[in-house]
Amino acid sequence: MTIKVEQNDIRIDKYLSEVTTYSREFISKLIKENLILLNNKIVKASTKVMLDDEITLNIEAYQETTNIEPVKMPLDIIYEDEYLMVINKPSGLVVHPGAGNYNNTLVNGLMYYTNNLSDIGDVNRPGIVHRIDKDTSGLILVAKTNEAHAILTEYFKEKKVTREYLALLIGEFKNGSATIDAPIGRDKNNREKMTVTAENSKNAITHLKVVKRYRGYTLVSCILETGRTHQIRVHTSYIGYPIYNDPVYSGHKSTEFGQFLHSYKMSFIHPITKESLSFEAPLPKYFKDFLESLES
Repeated sequence: MTIKVEQNDIRIDKYLSEVTTYSREFISKLIKENLILLNNKIVKASTKVMLDDEITLNIEAYQETTNIEPVKMPLDIIYEDEYLMVINKPSGLVVHPGAGNYNNTLVNGLMYYTNNLSDIGDVNRPGIVHRIDKDTSGLILVAKTNEAHAILTEYFKEKKVTREYLALLIGEFKNGSATIDAPIGRDKNNREKMTVTAENSKNAITHLKVVKRYRGYTLVSCILETGRTHQIRVHTSYIGYPIYNDPVYSGHKSTEFGQFLHSYKMSFIHPITKESLSFEAPLPKYFKDFLESLES
């Protein structure tokens, strides 16, 4: 796999973790094995890449056995065939193992449910084509074959997967709709957060549309034109309407449920059969009950 660099002055491990489906940890392992070359030269994880550099990844040469254990857990399967699955992920469930959590993730549940998961990506992420945050609920796409995984990955890169979210914002949003076009990068003061910034950032576009207004809150639908980390959470906070129950970007205390952000609709062309597919997932009960309480 060869990747042409589209940013300036950014660590190679960080850049690759952002433009591929691989984790930064996995990228670092490849670099240590000399399986990543920059302009055909061996590099360190801290090496900075520049615009138009060429990065070569030799994924096929990397072999590792994973210690991830299958774990029995309920899975809300919206759709399944021999090539892929669409799962309705609950809030609070991490998508894949990492950072000390290797036993209570969606991947653990998927491994218990089936032996048929793609394995062309990070060994800690069998089947995982894309991610949503731990405390974001809703639809997530899982690949069961390597062919489907590769095609779906390209779909995401080419913006051929439409994802629509429902978010409850703090405050009464005045306009009926809005488009937020603001680049997102890592927050220099808090590496666990993202922020709108012109430095080492990527373009990010979110389309908002008001669904319903409440006293002190606004329910909106959000369509992502790009897929940056924490994109909706960062953008809504940036315009002054952070997502309710999101302590990271609202600055307010929250319950264990986490941010009121739900991936409720997903549409794409089936990677193998070429059938047009569209799925919806109902709001979690906690989210729905809170909206009903605002009516009273």
